[in-house]
Amino acid sequence: MSNLSELELQNLRHLIGGFETTRCKMTAYANEAQDPQIKAFFQEAITSSNENKQKLMQFLQ
Repeated sequence: MSNLSELELQNLRHLIGGFETTRCKMTAYANEAQDPQIKAFFQEAITSSNENKQKLMQFLQ
């Protein structure tokens, strides 16, 4: 792990938690969507959120 300050670690935790919250909400919305285009939109948001979360998690290794 790089030398991150406590503030940087707190910010990472906050951002990672935000992406997890976004993923959960988008999953719920995608499951409820009837329109295929809307469902696809939410599924793309889920993928993007997961990718961003993984990129941030790399800072903790």
